[in-house]
Amino acid sequence: MSNVQKVAIVTGASRGIGAALAKRLAGDGMAVVINYSSSASEAEALAADIHEQGGNAIALRADVAKAQEVRQLFEETERRLGKVDVLVNNAGIFKALPVAETDDALFERTIAVNLAGVFNTLREASTRLNDGGRIINFSTSVLGLNLPGYALYGASKAAVETLTRVFAKEMRGRNVTVNAVAPGPVATELFLSGKSEEQIENFARMPPLERLGQPEDIAAVVSFLAGPDAAWINGQVLRANGGLV
Repeated sequence: MSNVQKVAIVTGASRGIGAALAKRLAGDGMAVVINYSSSASEAEALAADIHEQGGNAIALRADVAKAQEVRQLFEETERRLGKVDVLVNNAGIFKALPVAETDDALFERTIAVNLAGVFNTLREASTRLNDGGRIINFSTSVLGLNLPGYALYGASKAAVETLTRVFAKEMRGRNVTVNAVAPGPVATELFLSGKSEEQIENFARMPPLERLGQPEDIAAVVSFLAGPDAAWINGQVLRANGGLV
């Protein structure tokens, strides 16, 4: 068994689900890159917290929507920690609006981050990821609900699921698995913001387990997919939503 520490990049990891992912993978013994686009202080604080807990983490800025910045993210990771073993594409943006009320700017930014951001990291990982590596993308269980207002977000994530399945086959011969996690409602600041108590309670009652997901629930799934026990799972989308859909 190798004693070399595995290296993981988690995009959009400064807060919410991303922060829980970074903490969990660091707890699993990996050196973690906390990628962020604008939340520098939160990312640095998270890295410091992981170090205090005995883990290894660094914060690196990159807008995943920009191919050159993604390239630099991988280059800086390799320079400071070594070649990447695990890539978690968590970065994403979301705003619920009917199609008729969605302007060009929101459309372009949603596609740039949620879809092009994943494409950019996958393209970089295709030549940079270590053999035997793991890639975990993020979709959404909203795709099974078809809720009004979620068309643009859902469309961007449906495209990510296609990338996941096809890229898994394109990585043939490298022993690299490519999967996606599709969470349901998770109790993060992003989800809770702007919702009434009644709306939150309604979402919490929807799954048969009768609660919102927690960031740690999703982190546990990613930990599994990134670890040795998931070596035979490839090209799949795992819905982590408490039975919502």
